[in-house]
Amino acid sequence: MDAREAALLALNDCQRQGGWSDAILKKWLASAGLDSRDGALATQLCFGVLQNRILLDFYLSHFSNLPLKRMEGRVVEALRLGCYQMLFLDKIPHSAAVNASVEMTRKHCKNPRAAGMVNGILRNLERNIDHLPTIPQNDPASYLSILYSHPEWLVREFLTALGSEETARLLAADNGRAPIAAMVNTTKVTAEELTASLEGEGVQVQPHPWMADCLILSKTGNLERLTAFQKGLFYIQDPASRLAVEALDPGPGMRVLDCCAAPGGKSFACAIRMEGGGEVISCDLHAHKKKLIQAGADRLGLRNIVPVTVDGKLFRHEWENAFDRVLVDAPCSGLGVIRKKPDIRYKDPEPLADLPRVQRAILDNAARYVKPGGVLVYSTCTLLRRENEEVALSVLERHPQFKAEEFRLPEHAGDTRTGMSTLWPHRQETDGFFICKMRRKE
Repeated sequence: MDAREAALLALNDCQRQGGWSDAILKKWLASAGLDSRDGALATQLCFGVLQNRILLDFYLSHFSNLPLKRMEGRVVEALRLGCYQMLFLDKIPHSAAVNASVEMTRKHCKNPRAAGMVNGILRNLERNIDHLPTIPQNDPASYLSILYSHPEWLVREFLTALGSEETARLLAADNGRAPIAAMVNTTKVTAEELTASLEGEGVQVQPHPWMADCLILSKTGNLERLTAFQKGLFYIQDPASRLAVEALDPGPGMRVLDCCAAPGGKSFACAIRMEGGGEVISCDLHAHKKKLIQAGADRLGLRNIVPVTVDGKLFRHEWENAFDRVLVDAPCSGLGVIRKKPDIRYKDPEPLADLPRVQRAILDNAARYVKPGGVLVYSTCTLLRRENEEVALSVLERHPQFKAEEFRLPEHAGDTRTGMSTLWPHRQETDGFFICKMRRKE
C-alpha cells in the first residue's frame, strides 16, 4: 500500500463511519507501514482533500455526467484525490495523479467500469485546467462556501460576526496548517535548555512570538521518539488553550478543579504554574481518559494532578465551596480547531443546537465548587456566539455572586476588559478559542 492508497482508504472510512480523520489516518498509516516521507504525503493528501472537498466537488461535477452522490464512495475519493493533486500540488505531474486514481479505482472499487469513468473525468479536468468553471459570486455566503470549502450555514455565521473580508481571511486560515507548539515543563527545564536539547535531535525550534515558555517546532519526525519528550520536558498545547490557564491564574498551594480535562493539557499547565504544589483535580466523563491524563502527568513528573472520572453535570457535595480555581473547558462544536480537524466543519449542525444547554448545566454545577473570592473560567474551542458569550452571560445572570473580571493576556492575545476574549486563527494564529473569567464575591 502506498501513500495515495492510505489516503483513499482513510478518506473513505472517514466519510462512511463518521470518525475523525486524524485517528482513522493514523490507523491506515500504521497498517501500511509507510516511511516518514510517504506518511507525510498521505497526511497531506488526506487533509488537503478534506480542506478543499466542496471546491473539489464543484469542479468535478462540471466534468462528470454522473452526479457524485450516485457514485460509490471510493470512486468519489479517488476523483477528489486526483483533482486535489492537479489543482494544489505542483510537484506531482498531472499524468501521475490521474494514473494513480485510475489504478486505485480498479483495485478498490466494485464497479468494473468505474476506472474508465475516473480516467475520463480527470482527463477532462486536465484538458481544462487553465479554464476551470467560475464560482458564482452573486451570493457571498455561497461563493465563500465553495471557494474555501466550509458549509454555507457556518459561513453565514462568520459573515454576521466578521463581515466578508475578515471571514475570507478566517476561512483561508482554517485551510492552513497549525504550527506545532511545545509548552516548556518549567518544573524540569528552561526554554533555552529545551531548545538546545531539541536542536541536538535535529528539530527546528523557534520561540513563540508572544507566548512565554512556548516553542514552535518543525521537522520533528515522530514527537514521541524524541528524548526530550520521553523525559517529560515539554507537552504539546495550542497557545489559546494555555491562555485559558493564564486567565485562571492558579498559584502555588491552591486547590484547582479542571472539570472537562482530557487529554490534560490545561491540567498540566495549571500544575506547572503551581510549581508542583497544591492540587489539581483533573476530571473527565470517560474512564479511559483518566488513564490518558495520568500517563501524561507521569511523563511530565507532575505529582500534584489527581485524575478522576466524573460527570461535570452531577453535583458532588464534598466539592462545594472547596476550590480556589475552577476551569470549565466545556464540550463544544469544536469549530475553532478546523485547522487541526478539517472534517469537523462538515458536522451536522442540528445536534450542535443542544450544546449550550449542556454547557450551562456544567457551569451551573461548577459554580457551586468555587470558594468565596475564587475564580471560575469558562472556555471553549469554538467561535459560535451562542456557545460562548451567550452561555457566559446567562450564567452570570443566574449566579449574581459571580462577576466577569478583566484578566491579563500577552499583548497580541486580544482585548479582555469585559472579562471575555475570543481568539481567532487569522488574528492571533491560534486555535479559535473563547475565554471568560468570573470571580465569586467574598
